[in-house]
Amino acid sequence: MDTEVLIVGGGPVGLTARALLGRWGVRTLLVEKRRELSPFPRSRLVNVRSMEIYRALGLDAAITAVAFAREYGRVRFRDTLSGPDLASAPMLGVHDPVPASPALGVVTSQDRLEPVLLAAADSPVRFGTALVDVVEEADDVRAVLDDGTEVHADFVLAADGAKSTVRDRLGIGTEGPGSLGTFTTAVFDADLGGLPPTGVCFTPHGTLTPLYPEGGWAWFGPTVPDADWPAVVSRALGAEVPVEVRRVQRWEMSAFVATGFRRGRVLLAGDTAHAVPPIGGLGMNTGVADVHNVCWKLAGVLRGWAGTCLLDTYEAERHPVAHRTLTQAVANARRTMAVRDGEVPWSEQYFAQLGLVLGVAYRSSAVLDPGELAEPGTDYVPTLRPGHRMPHFWLAPGRSTLDACREGFALFTTAGGAPAGSWPLHVERVTEEQLGMRGALLVRPDGHIGARLADVAELPGALAAITSAEAHSPTR
Repeated sequence: MDTEVLIVGGGPVGLTARALLGRWGVRTLLVEKRRELSPFPRSRLVNVRSMEIYRALGLDAAITAVAFAREYGRVRFRDTLSGPDLASAPMLGVHDPVPASPALGVVTSQDRLEPVLLAAADSPVRFGTALVDVVEEADDVRAVLDDGTEVHADFVLAADGAKSTVRDRLGIGTEGPGSLGTFTTAVFDADLGGLPPTGVCFTPHGTLTPLYPEGGWAWFGPTVPDADWPAVVSRALGAEVPVEVRRVQRWEMSAFVATGFRRGRVLLAGDTAHAVPPIGGLGMNTGVADVHNVCWKLAGVLRGWAGTCLLDTYEAERHPVAHRTLTQAVANARRTMAVRDGEVPWSEQYFAQLGLVLGVAYRSSAVLDPGELAEPGTDYVPTLRPGHRMPHFWLAPGRSTLDACREGFALFTTAGGAPAGSWPLHVERVTEEQLGMRGALLVRPDGHIGARLADVAELPGALAAITSAEAHSPTR
């Protein structure tokens, strides 16, 4: 069995990669050891940056249709779910639109998101099939599946989770705190009508989240041995209502970053590359940004308009982001755990992560003259500096600058067009007032600025440098 890209793992990250590569016309095969899509809610937030990516795939309306109303984009701190707020804060870019983006994030459950992503491409998917070995050969990668099938692929994209078989078989290590403890999620039903909308509520007795707009709840907290789960949940609810616990799942809260994101023709993404605590909703969304970064690069190499050295920029760009995200997520988790001791952690700043979500900037050979890159803070400050995400502004009603990057590179120019050679390119004429500068901006397919050009005549050289220049980091 042959394919261009073998995707290992059928969670949101692997399914998003399949959809992105499908838009580039890349042949993929996805294998997933589970027999079906996840029946568990798990990830709870699709942030504003991920929704920008799904907007480009035409999936934002379908995702929003099965999500909560935006009023649920709020975090609350209470003694019990039925008690008054001790503190409350909106999730920026979810509760209300932000001027910096054409999209709006949503609170939704993973088991509602995954079917939308699965339907976004028609390439083959094999559920109930696990990868057991992966070997790089002279011209491709040979993957062995648990049914004895051998798959030969040009590249393997591993998104098979924190306990990744691929990462283990390649001998790639991890760095970071490691395990932060064993936790339990209890999915339950209870009549909790009349409560104000909340996306997540932290109490000293555990954290509570609504699962679906039509009903259902989840409690999670540190594992309690031999627990009476209805009693545990009732204590957190603080209300005399019947509680029906439907299922209980124990899991480990991991916190690490892989020491490398690439080994030859195999690339790591999502929890395989970085497992972060779920507090703050950064884990899945960081994985979605991973594959958004790497899929256009894979397409360029496979279609011949980019050199293989472009793939080295994936680790150079995403590895520092993973470390910053891990630091933020661990801080979120530890401060939230303090709620058990009656502390209310920095509620005004909770989910105030727009700088980390929209302010990510890259430094690699795929960015020309980036200058000094500032560490993203709480707030997002738009900038036209290379390496940063292209600022959003409306080109026409309903059409954002980010929409111009859907089919490849985008050239925003105050002058005329320029020949692009074999590279996929869309030219967007803008005024000097709109762009805020003279000349042109070359924006990569992932929406990040690749170069500032004084004249469009510089375009072919810039495209060649971005897609074929010497790599920022050595090939692994």
